[in-house]
Amino acid sequence: MSDSNKDVTTTIITKSANTDYPINELIARRWSARAFSTRPVERSKLLSILESARWAPSSRNEQPWRYVIFTSDNVEKLKKAQSVLKDINDYAKRAPILICAITKKSYSDNSNYNRLHFHDLGAANENMFLEAFNQGLIMHEMGGFDVKKAREVFNVPEDFEVGIMIAIGYQDTHYILPETLIQKAFTPRQRKPLSEIAFIEELGNGISTNIKEEDQTHTIHRHLQD
Repeated sequence: MSDSNKDVTTTIITKSANTDYPINELIARRWSARAFSTRPVERSKLLSILESARWAPSSRNEQPWRYVIFTSDNVEKLKKAQSVLKDINDYAKRAPILICAITKKSYSDNSNYNRLHFHDLGAANENMFLEAFNQGLIMHEMGGFDVKKAREVFNVPEDFEVGIMIAIGYQDTHYILPETLIQKAFTPRQRKPLSEIAFIEELGNGISTNIKEEDQTHTIHRHLQD
């Protein structure tokens, strides 16, 4: 059967970024898929994903991130973890791995407040995101959950802040999702242009994205200096 005749319900969606400039293929392939398969994830793959978080950069090497992990190996515990999710994230209940990511609010050596604790957690999570795709899996981060309940269910200490819930698993076809999420799955990925997020020397002075123009300017400067 030709590709054109295959049942679209068996299609696994890929959404590589349509970038304006070259970037690493792994970064381009990463996207927040929601169609989770119930297929169990190998422990070796989970450990590689967590290892990637371990090597993320952090302020003063504090490494404030902590991960409370639930897998389909213990269905009862996994369901209890799923109970903190809001209805909008019901799709994540198919995932065989659910993680609560928390972060330590103070430095360990002097107990001073670490204002970068959430920043550092985000860096570690992005490492996990990329490694999940490297392992042939998908990952989705969710802010739609009951934070107060999560603190109770996961026994989060006072000096830690609840960050985000993370689902990890193999990807299934998008047709297992509710209709609204199927539409999202087909929606092209979009990002603001570089000139709206990067500025030369002051806010509002958007970076030039004309490479030829910049290269010509640099060439003129070099000739003048010579």
